[in-house]
Amino acid sequence: LGLVGTIAEGDVVPVDSESGESEDEEVGPGGRGSRGPGRCGVAGPRRRGPSRGVFSADFVFGEAEAGGEDAWTAALRQLRGKKAATTLDEKIEKVRQERKLQEREAKQAKVKDEDAEAEEDQTKKKECEDCSRDEEDVESECSLDDESIFTKADKVKVKEKRRSKKGEVEAESFFEDASQYDDNLSFQDMNLSRPLLKAITALGFKQPTPIQKACIPVGLLGKDICACAATGTGKTAAFILPVLERLIYKPRQAPITRVLVLVPTRELGIQVHSVTKQLAQFSSVTTCLAVGGLDVKTQEAALRSGPDILIATPGRLIDHLHNCPSFHLSSVEVLILDEADRMLDEYFEEQMKEIIRLCSHHRQTMLFSATMTEEVKDLASVSLKNPVRIFVNSNTDVAPFLRQEFIRIRPNREGDREAIVTALLTRTFQDHVMLFTQTKKQAHRMHILLGLMGLRVGELHGNLSQTQRLESLRRFKDEQIDILVATDVAARGLDIEGVKTVINFTMPNTIKHYVHRVGRTARAGKAGRSVSLVGEEERKMLKEIVKTAKTAVKARILPQDVILKFREKIENLEKDIYAVLCLEREEREMQQSEAQINKAKKQLETGKKETGSEGVERSWFQTREERKKEKLAKALQEFDLALRGKKKRKKFVQDTQKKAQMTPEERSQFEILKSQMYAERLAKRNRRAKRARALPEEETAAAPAGPKKKKKLSVFDEELTNTSRKALKQYRAGPSFEDRKRLGIAQRRKGGNFKSKSR
Repeated sequence: LGLVGTIAEGDVVPVDSESGESEDEEVGPGGRGSRGPGRCGVAGPRRRGPSRGVFSADFVFGEAEAGGEDAWTAALRQLRGKKAATTLDEKIEKVRQERKLQEREAKQAKVKDEDAEAEEDQTKKKECEDCSRDEEDVESECSLDDESIFTKADKVKVKEKRRSKKGEVEAESFFEDASQYDDNLSFQDMNLSRPLLKAITALGFKQPTPIQKACIPVGLLGKDICACAATGTGKTAAFILPVLERLIYKPRQAPITRVLVLVPTRELGIQVHSVTKQLAQFSSVTTCLAVGGLDVKTQEAALRSGPDILIATPGRLIDHLHNCPSFHLSSVEVLILDEADRMLDEYFEEQMKEIIRLCSHHRQTMLFSATMTEEVKDLASVSLKNPVRIFVNSNTDVAPFLRQEFIRIRPNREGDREAIVTALLTRTFQDHVMLFTQTKKQAHRMHILLGLMGLRVGELHGNLSQTQRLESLRRFKDEQIDILVATDVAARGLDIEGVKTVINFTMPNTIKHYVHRVGRTARAGKAGRSVSLVGEEERKMLKEIVKTAKTAVKARILPQDVILKFREKIENLEKDIYAVLCLEREEREMQQSEAQINKAKKQLETGKKETGSEGVERSWFQTREERKKEKLAKALQEFDLALRGKKKRKKFVQDTQKKAQMTPEERSQFEILKSQMYAERLAKRNRRAKRARALPEEETAAAPAGPKKKKKLSVFDEELTNTSRKALKQYRAGPSFEDRKRLGIAQRRKGGNFKSKSR
């Protein structure tokens, strides 16, 4: 895989200061750890110095598994041979070289047009150009007309909190609350088995985190858990350790799957599988990974052997349940939902119904997330039995050592977002940065743009193949790239060591999404920083974040001339961006043509049409029409905006589709529209009446004190609802003389006549 060799422990290395960690009010353009105005981050590979005092020196991010092979490497090994013909970085480099060649030719043509008297000066210039070509490759990308933009400092102000006038509404209570825990509890006090204690020591865990102290004892009792803790506090170990203890204490009698862990994304599944293998390395407990994108046949073979613990994504799990005859979930004793609020939302709704229907009814269920819902009604779909609430942090709390910064975007300056982000990445935050965008298209564009500016960039989103996704993560972890541009697919659960800064191109859909995004930094007690760009339409979310923040929130202001210079630079690069996109489109068309030719050749050779990998189509719990309807109803895409949005949205989408290229303002507006669309649909869903679920409704709030007037029942209602013996006897005997008399008086008052009828 062409891995870069790591530094041995005994080697002496120079200590680089870390960008984005200064607490000064005036932050210089290079920040701490910047490389000065002449260099834009295109230097040789970074080297890590010793950690600062703020970081926990005892904590170790375990990556190497017990078998000696990394989980990411093992996943990449399955996908070997599926790489594209050329990578995006190679295309970007090709366009950059072409542009440099054109610039040199233009310079040479300009020099030739000069007067013949300056021939000597001309030859000297050419020699200087040849000598400094290598330096130009690094510096020309960032050498703008005015070098002073690199020396101007950003202003950082503290945003003041505003007190909220409304009182907070208390959520419905759980069966039991176990958020309080013994602060002096250690791993040895939890009655864990020796193989687990040995694995904990091998991984370098000294003391359990608060969520581990609270959850492990309750999990060992076999109770259903609904747990919430801030990002990077060790939730994975909090649910894996009690499960492993249960499996070691009561070994299996037959090869069956007893524990199911469900995760929303493939990368998170690989990470949870890696942690589980490391904690179970000294026991006989077996694990299996079943996520999308990896080889189906390998997973089927592993499932047939009956692993103790299965870590899976919902889609691939249902695929195996319907197509692997020997695999079933009737023996599952423990069901765990990691990032449970995401697993229970509308996108996974149908799949989760199918999985829970196939699971054993007598099981322990554990739900974990950093933004767990506090409403019992929302959790009823997983049939929790007397759930225990363990909220170590509030469900909107960010990491404790996170410094939050915001950059205001004025109403008429929405097109400056790309320029601001580029300025931040080339001047202040130059390495270990994650940049989040709302759409896959914008993430791809930022990858191309930053690559053309000479920065080392990778991307991670749903349009990439599984090989490309894992390769981008591996390169970012190995520090081969400095910036990872990603969508919300990388916002949940991923534990990447050393992420110093998270930048939000636009504010995410909800505060929960924001908590998860900024949770990629400041993990495991380390310091980190988040920088978010906030427009006028996103200020409501900013106010809520400032209100709930426990530390001071800061406002960063970039000089206007710096933004204008970078915007001008981006406009000059538009042709190069278009050239890279054209190269990609040509390669895609070539690959499609080759695939069609190979398919036709195969059909001619065999004389049979292929219907699947083994000639049999894989079944699914929904028909194609049902899946199509579900995607049409829930996908947030361009046609969806036009169908569901207001008139101005419809017109905006139609206008942008007609244009060949969108302006920066239109691109930013489209990103914000995506967030607004999600927020509107979420509000609409919350307004809908709740359906009857497995859990009974909670008791209504107590009525105000005082005498309550009883509603007077009509004669018909009184007779219908009265089931006493006296009433039954009277009903059988018929109306009495008094009743007939009352009825006659009532009829005469209305002007009618009463006539008795024989029975």
